[in-house]
Amino acid sequence: MSNVDLEKLIKDSVRSLKPYSIENIRSEVKLHANESPFPPTKELYDLFAASLKKFPLNRYPDPDSKNLKESIAKRLGTKVDHLVIGNGSDEIILLLLQVFCMEEDTIIIPDPTFAMYAIISQSLGIKTKNIPLNSNWDFNASLLLEAAEKNKSRLIFLSYPNNPTGNCFSEAEVRKVIEQFEGIVVLDEAYYDFSKKSFISEIKNHNNLVILRSFSKIGLAAMRVGFGVANPLIIQEINKVRLPYNSNMLSQSFAEHLVNNFQVVQKQIDFILKERGRLVDELEKINSITVFPTDSNFILFKTERSADELFTHLIYNGILVRNLSSHPKLHNCLRVTVGTINENDRFISEVKAYAMGDE
Repeated sequence: MSNVDLEKLIKDSVRSLKPYSIENIRSEVKLHANESPFPPTKELYDLFAASLKKFPLNRYPDPDSKNLKESIAKRLGTKVDHLVIGNGSDEIILLLLQVFCMEEDTIIIPDPTFAMYAIISQSLGIKTKNIPLNSNWDFNASLLLEAAEKNKSRLIFLSYPNNPTGNCFSEAEVRKVIEQFEGIVVLDEAYYDFSKKSFISEIKNHNNLVILRSFSKIGLAAMRVGFGVANPLIIQEINKVRLPYNSNMLSQSFAEHLVNNFQVVQKQIDFILKERGRLVDELEKINSITVFPTDSNFILFKTERSADELFTHLIYNGILVRNLSSHPKLHNCLRVTVGTINENDRFISEVKAYAMGDE
């Protein structure tokens, strides 16, 4: 019988990690994960079902996701050798860190931002330097660049729009970072479809720029498909550490159908944008609520009363949002994903009920 001291075998950088926290609470209305409230349309399901019959499921998938990359390249007006497909964009974050950073290196990230940049970095023994955002949830490029130089950083991650604040950073400040940083700038454009703001056209001018995109916000969260766009040399190096067959056959096919029939998805995006405006208007009518500007499919808001209490009230009434109030800069802040009309109506009704003390 073995009695190995397993704790001693675990890397220090992993032992000190806390798992990424996901609210896995049963609820009727899920407005916490920034997913689309709509499944793929029947049209897309039918296309997928027809192709499913042809899949040789006993065979490995295309290791290069060739058909999907060709569809994406055509839609973006880029070339296949500028693309890499990931098992979600999180995988590409991991691959970039593996390619460009050594243990004890330091990456630069704004604060607050997407938690996975720091979590994945720490798991690899890579440090993070957080640059606090100002009251408008923006950053000063000079301070960021100064920190990068001081820490001899090779990578800067910028979520654009930023999660969890929802806004796009100043275009001028982002451009300054891209132009002046002598390392890799990763712009995570997971929420691009709701902002239509992008630096993807700058890749031809800046060989240090990487753009990340995701299918998770536009209806395919369950399929876990993301992609990166970058200089071919960067893509070449990523492919050296990318695991073979990292994207399964079903995910590749469904994502390809979505790209080739994007007009169907665009109608859903347009609806989400319209509902986003309505949600903002309704929240702004509540005196105890402060709503922050958003370019995403979610809204960050602050309550004068306890965010923990409002969060609990919503759960009690079958509604799950994201409670961010444990972050020092997000005290009493909650994040709500734009849902269907009925979901949004229920959410607004319960927030108003709580604000009026009518519980």
